Amino acid sequence: LQVVARSDWQRQKAFSGGHRADISASAWSHNGALLVTSGVDKSLGLWETRSQRLIKTFDDVQYPILAIGWHPTDNVLSYTNNNGELFIREDFVPQEHAKHLNIALQPAPMNNDPLSEVSGNARKQMPNGPKQGEVRRSTEDDYLDDLLGPDAMSEDGAGFIEDDDGAGYAEEPNRFGKRPAGALESRPAKRQAPVSAWQPQIHESFQPGSTPWRGNRRYLCLNLTGFVWTVNQETHHTITVEFYDRQEHRDFHFTDPFKYDKACLNRKGSLFSCPPSNYTNNRNMLYYRPHETWTARTDWRTPLPSGEEVTSMSLSESCIVVTTSTGYVRIYSLFGVPLKVYRQKSTPAVTCASWRDYVMTVGNGPVGGEGTTRLLYTIENVKREEVHQSEDILALPEGVELRSVFWSENGDPCIYDTDGVLLILLHWRTPGQAQWVPLLDTKTLERLQSGKKEENYWPVAVAGNKFHCIILKGGEEYPYFPRPLLSDFDFRIPVSDPPSANEDDDDRDAAQQKTLESQLVLASVNHSLQQDLVENTNATSAQKSELPVLEREVDKALLQLLAAECREGEERGMKALEIATLMRDRSGKMLEAAGKIAQRFQRGVLDSKIREVAERRMVGLVDEDDV
Repeated sequence: LQVVARSDWQRQKAFSGGHRADISASAWSHNGALLVTSGVDKSLGLWETRSQRLIKTFDDVQYPILAIGWHPTDNVLSYTNNNGELFIREDFVPQEHAKHLNIALQPAPMNNDPLSEVSGNARKQMPNGPKQGEVRRSTEDDYLDDLLGPDAMSEDGAGFIEDDDGAGYAEEPNRFGKRPAGALESRPAKRQAPVSAWQPQIHESFQPGSTPWRGNRRYLCLNLTGFVWTVNQETHHTITVEFYDRQEHRDFHFTDPFKYDKACLNRKGSLFSCPPSNYTNNRNMLYYRPHETWTARTDWRTPLPSGEEVTSMSLSESCIVVTTSTGYVRIYSLFGVPLKVYRQKSTPAVTCASWRDYVMTVGNGPVGGEGTTRLLYTIENVKREEVHQSEDILALPEGVELRSVFWSENGDPCIYDTDGVLLILLHWRTPGQAQWVPLLDTKTLERLQSGKKEENYWPVAVAGNKFHCIILKGGEEYPYFPRPLLSDFDFRIPVSDPPSANEDDDDRDAAQQKTLESQLVLASVNHSLQQDLVENTNATSAQKSELPVLEREVDKALLQLLAAECREGEERGMKALEIATLMRDRSGKMLEAAGKIAQRFQRGVLDSKIREVAERRMVGLVDEDDV
């Protein structure tokens, strides 16, 4: 399929390799980011415009397609075949590529600068200025002449003013045969905006852990504590709360006349919010129910001001956080005492999450180059009123949306995006130093490398150095009933591509090297997270004792890398020495172990240099690379 420029009919980029027969139909998506083509051999292919890459083929077409059309806004494709049938395919673009439908208008795939090609194809203005020596007429004169029609002295019609008596009240005609008209009494106050004015695309608000309706059921909350689900009974709802640890908490079930649409659950209690209704005097309402109390049960409800709706909420062990449609962040105690109310800087609000006294809010920020707003986040300690990160940018690439926000078991912010990447925030307690580090890219899981499985993953939690999620098969995006089982995956920082099944010995050794490098980076991240916790909080003795353990894990990964370099040969000695200098242990035991590894592989020069590094550290000298 060849792209041709309209200006000079020169050949540009080409889409090749997708069909074995003639093309029968093709259509661009509404923004030009995707191209769909069909062939007379009953083939149907989906292309990415920017790279001219075939990203999906469809084998379920029974008759040749004659015409194709995209939906102007949704992920829907319609086509007709030579059998007279019309097909409407929803979710035509796979989930991992659906982000291309939400970006701004894309240029045509040209060999040269596409923007110059677009401007070159535009219709050129014809020169219509006055010739030399002519008097230029103003635009207002032409406008009034067209509005009032031809006058008496023009050649186009009879006039309505005749200067019969020579009194001179009729002005002399100009060289164009027309008399100038008087100015209008008033002009429009301001220019009217066009009907189809451009507006940026914002991220809609969502409640972490909740799913949309499917039939008459939906999940309101899913986490490691348990799950909350509701059933629509038309006149009312019924809500069920179930726990994974039924020895600690008992499941409960109640009738819901308020029709709660959001919920949070933890070990202390459950939180619900409902939309305005007759039961709530047309106001949003919060409802908190503790699991256990040492007095009588203290359920409480509190309404929000009129016209204010809950967009997201979170529940921690010490507070309740609510973001509203008016841009306010409302913080309550677990007994309903309002602690703080402030207006969020980045609006409209998207979501929020909390852990103990820490609150993380996410909102829409400035508009990016693709026409979509960038997400900004703020982290605050509401008890000490300390802002750790203020309106920092959430690290999401172009076309990728936020799927979930939550805190890890150890109290570090985590996000999960629509690309299937899990990220954790490093150094977030120091203002301006926060970094989003990828812990796992689910597209690189070994279970997906065969290409036979089509899976998505619903994020649940980060605990025990694992990613807990729900596996969604068959292209599903949300979990459904019966209650799904939880799965967990080890972290694997994407340092390189995952190893493939068909590898020779050399490739296998290289893959083992990359695995060790990934383990080193992961151990360094875990050590940095624990070090931030110990240095910035009142850490317990167990947390402090965990820090040297994680430090040894980093050094163990370095020793494994050192052994791999020594195994390769003497020419890898300089890299092996660099690895030895990265050892964090200051007692000298790890450098002594590194020297023994060099001796085992008979690397005498490397052994002597490692001894020099160890001696310099023992006497307190700084390594040359550290200066």
